[in-house]
Amino acid sequence: MDGTILLADDDRTIRTVLTQALTRAGCRVHATGSLQQLLRWAEEGRGDLVVTDVMMPDGNGLDLVPAIAKARPGLPVIVISAQNSIVTAIRATEAAVFDYLPKPFDLPDLMVRVRAGLSARPRAEMPPSAAPAPAPDPAAALIGHAPVMQALFRTVARVVNTDLAVILAGEPGTGRSTLAQALHDLSARRGAALVRLTAADAEESFAARMAEARGGTLLIEDPAGWAAAAQSRLAGLIEAGAGADRAPRLLATTGPAPEEDAASGTLRPDLYYRLAGMTLMVPPLRARLDDLPALVPLLLGRAGHGGFTLSGEALAALRAHPFPGNLRELENILRRLALTAATTTIQAAEVAAALDGAPVRRTTPPAAAGRLSDSVEQHLQRYFDLHGHDLPPPGLYDRVLNEIERPLIQIALDACGGNQLRCAELLGINRNTLRKKVNDLNIEVTRRRRVM
Repeated sequence: MDGTILLADDDRTIRTVLTQALTRAGCRVHATGSLQQLLRWAEEGRGDLVVTDVMMPDGNGLDLVPAIAKARPGLPVIVISAQNSIVTAIRATEAAVFDYLPKPFDLPDLMVRVRAGLSARPRAEMPPSAAPAPAPDPAAALIGHAPVMQALFRTVARVVNTDLAVILAGEPGTGRSTLAQALHDLSARRGAALVRLTAADAEESFAARMAEARGGTLLIEDPAGWAAAAQSRLAGLIEAGAGADRAPRLLATTGPAPEEDAASGTLRPDLYYRLAGMTLMVPPLRARLDDLPALVPLLLGRAGHGGFTLSGEALAALRAHPFPGNLRELENILRRLALTAATTTIQAAEVAAALDGAPVRRTTPPAAAGRLSDSVEQHLQRYFDLHGHDLPPPGLYDRVLNEIERPLIQIALDACGGNQLRCAELLGINRNTLRKKVNDLNIEVTRRRRVM
């Protein structure tokens, strides 16, 4: 390789390693821990390629890209970042960087990308985005350093602001609905509604629901599980509305093999081809176990248990589990552990007991059969007893209510076959209230939901 590299990273070790590797490859390197110094070098005309971190002491590397492009049109920029989220990948794409690489990365991989950047023709400056990238929504956060997740993020970044219909395929519990929410929230359509269409919606309401989604996004949940008549009705409405003013963007969740569903007739082929502008495969948790160290605190915090951590041995015990229920199973296990752990540092034995389904050892006699309040009292008393002379972490009221509400709604929906109207009547709440809780709690609703 031949060229001058402008390198910016606040980690001195990374600067040293990359400087040595690039120098051995034949490049000249100017390295700094400051974004302002990097910009000055670019403005002075130095460098043939930029390699920059995102989070720096004096700013955000992605925010600097437009200034570099203005000073040096066509200067390739490679972004490296430990912020391994879908938002970072989308912002890198919007900033028209030459390439994006998550940390930690393989040095040979970076060298290949540097070589490609030095060999590339000058790149035309891309127009700025119509609107600044939105702040990430913790409720829809998607993170992942695993290669399968980074590949997914790169594809999402390319399609997020298109009108292409997208199928989100994967096993139950992998986060397909969360990804759909992110595709909406991170797109130019985020000012309009994301409307969910499920098997529980009557065929007569399809047109109204599609009208509600005008200018926004229509998420069709598990259409392969719908009755044939409902699939036919939906396919006809989609065809009739194609090209209409402010037609909604179509997203659909399916199982891991939508092509096979279409071939077998479980999913009507005419509906499948209207939805499959692109298929995004959402990987199972067992394919991305390297993400567990980041996923565990995220899910604990989202459930209101941010004060809890896992020991190294406890994390290793989790990693050995196959997770047939994917992220949903992981989240339920972590919620249960946060309520039953002896301290705020969860240990391997506690994880093993939770994974094995071991019975909880009670400190008081079992509750009388048939009285829910007695069972809850016994469980809460054990939770307090496990903390000895200390009190549990603050926020107990909301944590306990959250623990009860989610399984109550899930079990009630299962009992009603996914029919939200019947479920709302069973629970004694308004249907709109139920729909909001289903969305807020990220509960996936299908005609025949699987209980993990």
